[in-house]
Amino acid sequence: MTAKLKLSTLEGWLWDSATILRGSIDSADFKNYIFGLLFLKRFNDVFEEAITRIIEKDHITRAAAEKKTYFKMPPESRWEDIKVKTENIGNALDIAFAAIERENATLEGVMTATKFNDKEKLSDEILKRLLQHFSKHSLKNQDLYTPDLLGDAYEYLLKQFADDAGKKGGEFYTPKGVAITIVRLIKPQPGNTVYDPTCGSGGMLIESAKYVAALLKGKTDNHINISLYGQEKNLGTWAIAKMNMILHNFMDADLRKGDTLTDPLHKNKKNELRQYDRVIANPPFSQSGWWTPAETTHEVKLDKNGKEKKITPNYTKAVVDKYNRFVFGIPPRGYADLAFVQHMLAVLAKDGKAGVVLPHGALFRSGTEGAIREKLLKADVIEAIIGLPAALFYNTTIPASIWIIGKSRPAHLKNKVIIIDASNEYKEGKNQNELLDTHINKIVNTYDHFVLGNNMKVNDKFARTVDIAEIAQNEYSLNISRYINSSEIEVAINLHEVKAAISELEAKEKVIDQTLANYLKELGI
Repeated sequence: MTAKLKLSTLEGWLWDSATILRGSIDSADFKNYIFGLLFLKRFNDVFEEAITRIIEKDHITRAAAEKKTYFKMPPESRWEDIKVKTENIGNALDIAFAAIERENATLEGVMTATKFNDKEKLSDEILKRLLQHFSKHSLKNQDLYTPDLLGDAYEYLLKQFADDAGKKGGEFYTPKGVAITIVRLIKPQPGNTVYDPTCGSGGMLIESAKYVAALLKGKTDNHINISLYGQEKNLGTWAIAKMNMILHNFMDADLRKGDTLTDPLHKNKKNELRQYDRVIANPPFSQSGWWTPAETTHEVKLDKNGKEKKITPNYTKAVVDKYNRFVFGIPPRGYADLAFVQHMLAVLAKDGKAGVVLPHGALFRSGTEGAIREKLLKADVIEAIIGLPAALFYNTTIPASIWIIGKSRPAHLKNKVIIIDASNEYKEGKNQNELLDTHINKIVNTYDHFVLGNNMKVNDKFARTVDIAEIAQNEYSLNISRYINSSEIEVAINLHEVKAAISELEAKEKVIDQTLANYLKELGI
């Protein structure tokens, strides 16, 4: 019997595929090609596994069994035929991916997001080596150590590619510690709908499902009692998210591609924005030019030299949202952070809870953002602010913060904001810092203490609840250092006691010197 594939073996095998690509394409693009081939191999292996099971169960021919599989595998997409090709391999792969999409409507746009038929980037020799490499192991469920093994390896690769791609990595991957922290703060429950308006590779949705799976009634057989929704602007990242969901066995996750701010796609039968029990997001930090219609219709005027000059759009006039999401104010052109917050509030159920990661600037910037923040605070929808350590994210070294927002809260937290300074809770890393379980537990337990109103003692240099009245005195700034003084108290020094201690040490030193001199004299030295 063949030994089942373990996670460590799988991770090493998949990461080695990147070595084959080095020097041919930019490392930031590795993920697109490797994930595509990984998915094609997995798709073929699971298809063959299903065929065998159906034939054994129903005692029918292979041709009949192929018609009964959940996913359809067209002849031009079969791995065994593609892996023996020696020329025009990229074209064969593109045809294979297009055929899979044609036969499986749920995968439309996923497989063809990456083009393999570019011989300047990928020669037949490189593609042949990749196909041989991916043929080494079976990815059938029966050959994996656990059913979700491939999903775990996929997450590992997302992190590795984020490391390898540097700043570009932040576009599609939220560090796992951050995702777990937010999920544990907003606590999705069995039966909940969970939505991520900037879902990237889908990691926070996956973590939400894993959280629910561990709860009572959270999982039945292989089905997790949760509904996942997401939207992603970047086509390649959206395709990766779709693959991620399928590899984690979330076949019915509703992920759509498009710009959430200008064109939110999840709506009900009345064409109104759908409401969710939990909303979770890590939007791009301080995105500028976020209202696309205004950016694509720049007015032009002539300067004094007769040259055309584009007029910067006035967002107060240019942003017209038919869904009426920006009720607290229209954020400035250079910072989309509070636009995402307002979108999340607009789609959040009355008793729901949302968690979002934002840069520290959103806590204290003045002007239009200051006015919006004041209205949000007066509306009592900001429940908690958690300051995170610096250098956690792949696209920036600046510290960020988690905002917990909601439309209802316990009576004892009315007109109060929980503020937690977790800036020193991390494990230092070479490139990025990391949140470990001990750090996450401290943050979550402290937050839970305030929400539940129990008697746990909390160090006020780490966290406290702050009245809106106090925040108003600070002109509605949420700058954490205004409310949490994490500096250590300096111990007062008594100079008289220090002088006496020095005199005592000097006296002891004289005795030691005299004793040593006597010993040396006895020795004749």
